[in-house]
Amino acid sequence: MSKIGLIMGREIKSKLSNKTFIVMTLLAPLLITGFLGLIIKMSMDDKTEQRVLVIDDSHVIADKLVGNDYTSFATSNEKLDEAQLSFSKKNYTCLLYIFPGVLNSSKGKVKIFYKKSPGLFFQESLKNQLEKVIYEGQLKSNNIDVNVINNAKISVDIITQKIDENGYNKDDSHFGFLGFIIGALMFMFILMYGMMVFRSVMEEKTNRIVEVIVSSVKPFELMLGKIFGVAVLGVLQFCVMGIVTFVLTTILSTFFMKDLNTQFDKFTQQQELVKKNGTNVDFKKLTNFSDKVETFEIMKKIKGINIPLLLITFVLYFVGGYLFYSSIMAAIGSAVDSESDSQQFITPVMIPLMIGYFIATKTITNPDSSIVFWGSIIPFTSPIVMMSRINDNTPVWEIALSLGLLYVSFIFTTFLAGKIYRTGILMYGKKTSWKEIGKWLFYK
Repeated sequence: MSKIGLIMGREIKSKLSNKTFIVMTLLAPLLITGFLGLIIKMSMDDKTEQRVLVIDDSHVIADKLVGNDYTSFATSNEKLDEAQLSFSKKNYTCLLYIFPGVLNSSKGKVKIFYKKSPGLFFQESLKNQLEKVIYEGQLKSNNIDVNVINNAKISVDIITQKIDENGYNKDDSHFGFLGFIIGALMFMFILMYGMMVFRSVMEEKTNRIVEVIVSSVKPFELMLGKIFGVAVLGVLQFCVMGIVTFVLTTILSTFFMKDLNTQFDKFTQQQELVKKNGTNVDFKKLTNFSDKVETFEIMKKIKGINIPLLLITFVLYFVGGYLFYSSIMAAIGSAVDSESDSQQFITPVMIPLMIGYFIATKTITNPDSSIVFWGSIIPFTSPIVMMSRINDNTPVWEIALSLGLLYVSFIFTTFLAGKIYRTGILMYGKKTSWKEIGKWLFYK
């Protein structure tokens, strides 16, 4: 056991002294945070302040346009030509021209003149409001009561509520897209660290350093030392990246989303007050929050995620999945002399991981399907698929069964990989085949 510890220490030390490894450990959180910051910044840029001067030759629309926090409207009686000439000198960002007879045409037309491009968000928002005004105008022109039509439109919100086997309600924490992202991260980490073991074994074999090492260490001990060493390194790197990412995203959230978080708190309080009073209100029609309700619902789901459970299971499945696949990778690395020869062996190992990744996409649309269930139990795919559905109130017995099978399978694959490793690590100059590897399993 002391020899395995020495090999683990050597593996960890060699990677920690690698500048590329250290740089990527610190750079990855910066890239993740920068990507999130870019998304937030882009979404904020979509809602830049717009001051719109309206020239309405239809004489029925301008006074019905309603502004909001980032858009204001002002009406002008000028002719379009005159307004265009003086537009650059005025404190407006856009000039909106509404053609005459817009209510009588099959397809209404308006034209926007601008100093700087107003962006698609503004155009879509303006388009929706104009269509609503024109729609109501046409109804009135045909003596149809707009209120009757509007009251006939009923918004239906589907509320999902899970009931356990004892008949008790459970909070619906299903957030499929987040689960899919976590599953994708698991796929990436298992593959990355598994390939790290593969390259380490193959490099030592190619450089013939292993001949010196196995003179004092059993091949099986050498393989375990490498696997456990990279496992410790992976958990250490994951923890460092997680802490740095958490700190950076917290700072980012405080800096960029302070107002949004304040509005979310007010929205939550208003929801609780309305529900307490027993009033049935469509929150999507509330004036203060009408354009942010969907964002708030996503934020509510994120805040409802069981972060400790997520982190604990992620580490358990990462370690289990890594140990399971890295033992196979180590065996393959010992069996080949070059990376080009390894393709025929790496591909069959990659296929179950890819299948798990594709099954994980199913959790977005149907998280309780049989293929998702079995994908989260079978060790070849369980680290990816189970992590994609872990936030969906997954029963504890399923998680326990999945983890149990995964770690038992690791012991079995390590036993088989050890038989391949002890022969393959000292085999040079011979083209390896699946038939040859099969024979190595029965060598004594």
